[in-house]
Amino acid sequence: MPLPPTLFCGPSGWSYPHWNGIVYPKLKPRGFHPLEDISRYFDAVEINTTFYQSIRPEIARLWIRKVSHNPKFVFTAKLGRQFTHDRRIVPADVSQFKEGLWPMLRARKLGCLLMQFPWTFRYTEENREHLIALRRAFHEFPLVAEMRHSSWMHEEALGTLIDYRVGFANIDQAPYTKAMPPASQLTSAIGYVRLHGRNPQDWEREFGRTDKPAAAHDYLYSREELLEWKPRIEHLQQHAANTFVFANNDVGGKSVVNALELALMLGDQRRIAPADLVRRFGRELAEFRSDRPVQDALFAA
Repeated sequence: MPLPPTLFCGPSGWSYPHWNGIVYPKLKPRGFHPLEDISRYFDAVEINTTFYQSIRPEIARLWIRKVSHNPKFVFTAKLGRQFTHDRRIVPADVSQFKEGLWPMLRARKLGCLLMQFPWTFRYTEENREHLIALRRAFHEFPLVAEMRHSSWMHEEALGTLIDYRVGFANIDQAPYTKAMPPASQLTSAIGYVRLHGRNPQDWEREFGRTDKPAAAHDYLYSREELLEWKPRIEHLQQHAANTFVFANNDVGGKSVVNALELALMLGDQRRIAPADLVRRFGRELAEFRSDRPVQDALFAA
């Protein structure tokens, strides 16, 4: 039995070189595509490359074809950092960004755009106006905002999100001064959850204090930590039109492990997982079966 039709769970991103031999086979069969593979286990992924640059419409159409074997599958996409971090709303950039995602929106394969703001984006009048300007610039798209500063939990801030139909991204992250705490807020028809991991080094990257990106999001949630989120997600799913849950702890394929575990907790009975991942995370994926044989090396390393 799959998840309920309005509940989607998966990893944030799917194209990582360090997933070769962990999530994806090291020796790939002819015609292999990572998106086609990952969509066998999940019903959604979060497009993270759009945070850095817009995509071309033909790429969006290709991705839609690659997941066509899973009719339920949908994408969400991160809004470009020039809009959220650099705070530049240039009409030409807005148009270009939209152009790449029109095929997904028209095919009903795009759940929403995620606006990921930095911790420094606190609730102020100036930042409120910037949020409203983004809502107007991307008025054709469902929007969700990820706020990392707890000031956005104030009643007036939540009211702004409700008034402008912007969803609230409930996040799990390492604790920090005035960091957004775990919650189950719903400010639009879209419920959204992102699990970043609880590695304190993530905050070093947030403030540009480290040049080691591999250290970020290197965290494996325990079963007990994932169970903390189960009632929050179920609350969102009961009241939202659609609810998206993504694991963003990609290092070593940990996001796939935790997304599989969480999906099972929420009712997904498919119980299949990449073979190399099952072998590497035997305890966490004990209830899953390998989807293909594992190719052992001829000689020990």
